[in-house]
Order: sequence, then structure tokens, then C-alpha cells
Amino acid sequence: MTTPSETPRPGPRPAKQTFAAAGEDVDVMAISPVQEEGMLTDDRPASPFDDDIVAKARELAARYPQSRSALLPMLHLVQSVEGYVSQEGVAFCADQLGLSEAEVSAVVTFYTMYKRRPCGEHLVSVCTNTLCAALGGDAIYQRLQEHLGSDGKPLGHEEVAGTPGEPGSIMLEHAECLAACDLGPVLQVNYEYYDNQTPEKAVELVDALRRGEKPAPSRGAPLSDFKSVERQLAGFFPEDTDAFRADVDGPSQAVETLRGAQLAADRGWTAPALPDDVPLPEVEHK
Repeated sequence: MTTPSETPRPGPRPAKQTFAAAGEDVDVMAISPVQEEGMLTDDRPASPFDDDIVAKARELAARYPQSRSALLPMLHLVQSVEGYVSQEGVAFCADQLGLSEAEVSAVVTFYTMYKRRPCGEHLVSVCTNTLCAALGGDAIYQRLQEHLGSDGKPLGHEEVAGTPGEPGSIMLEHAECLAACDLGPVLQVNYEYYDNQTPEKAVELVDALRRGEKPAPSRGAPLSDFKSVERQLAGFFPEDTDAFRADVDGPSQAVETLRGAQLAADRGWTAPALPDDVPLPEVEHK
């Protein structure tokens, strides 16, 4: 045999000792250097995806001509159960849609709306894109990091203050454009808007969330928790019409948003009329 420092040489060098597979009469558990409960058994933890979730997953798959198109809403369905997309959730989607786990993982890791670690009861997203950042978004995010952190350490991106999933827990993230530049700086809680924020107002908001309160958003639907919103994003709403309207309806416009349209109406501005017959551009045949 060679020593660790010796350069390996070509040619056969039979091992001094070989090993054969254990026979049926060998107690492999007794001789194993690692002893863990449940080894070599079929006992597995109960799946978080019960019959109701399986039925909903199949319903999603049936909504599309090709079942794989249901992957995005199905991942939201997984998050409504677990509060994030675990490896078990990836396997569940792959099994339901006839995909490989690699295909599902590629989608999960591409979109930031799918979380790879357990989320809090609430997801607080602070816009730090250009305009919001210039208006104070960066200052809001930094203030919340410090306020929600512990032991002198600021809370990091997609980290949770409190125990994930428990009442009052909060996952903080910095987000790219939240499409509300006319009301910046803005943040969202479970994708509902809180406009014209300041560091002080943002701290008051997260403190209320930690106390179990649900302050009304600036516009949109009433505030819910992250898992409930994920169930709606998966496409499942209350069957009762009044409950449905209460969950999803709400004012979505603001004076700032409509200011341009109002100005055009006051001054009689209209877009140029299009001719009735507009020829389509020729497409080069290949």
C-alpha cells in the first residue's frame, strides 16, 4: 500500500481485506456504528398534504390543457400548508404533475415569491427599488431590520422575528419594485399595500402585527395571514359570495394613481383615434 504522501502508481494492487454482503442471518442493526430510531423501517412522518390538499392539487392540474401549467398555483397551495416550499413540497408537486424534482426546484428558486425557509405569520416586504429607495425605502428597511433584530444583530433578508408560523411572527424582506411608485415609499404585508410610509409608521405597523392586530391596508382587501393569502393565490376562495367579496374586494385606486386620468379629463385630452383597418406588418417566412 502507498503512504499518503506517495505518488499513486499505475497497475493493480489488491486490497489486503475485502468485504462481502451480509447474509440474512446477520443483524446489521446490531453491528452498525450508527444507531438511530427508525433505521431500516418504513415508518415515515405523516405527510402535511392530506386528502383535501391532494384533491385541490388534482383540481388545479385539471384546470389546464397541460397539467404542468398548474405548477405556479400548486406551489402557492404548498405554501398555504407549510408556510414555505420544503423539499417535501417540491416532491409533492413533482408527483402530482409528472415532473422531475429538478424541474420543480428550478421554478421554486427562480421566483422570490416562493420561500425556501418557513415564513412568519406575516410577510413584510419593503420596496427598495430606485424611486422608493430615494424617497426613504432604504431607511425604512434598515430601521425595521434593527427594530426586529435581536441581541444587537439586525434581522436579515427573509429572516423571521419570532417563531415561524406562530402568531405575531414576521418575515422581513427587501423587495424590488412593488408597482406603487406614485405612493412611495411603500411596503406590503402579505401582499397588501401600506402606502406613503416612514420609518416611524413602519415600526408602528410591525409592532401592531406582533401584538396580533391587523391594521387596515391603505387599499385592497382586509389584511389576512400569509398562509390564508397563499390559499387564495392558489385559486381557492370562500364559496359564500359575501365572504368572497369581503376577502378579495377593496378599493385599489388612490387619488395619486388617478391624477393623470383626471387631468386629461379636465382638459379634454384624448388619445389619437386609430384607423378602423390597420394592416398587420409582414412577417418574414422561414
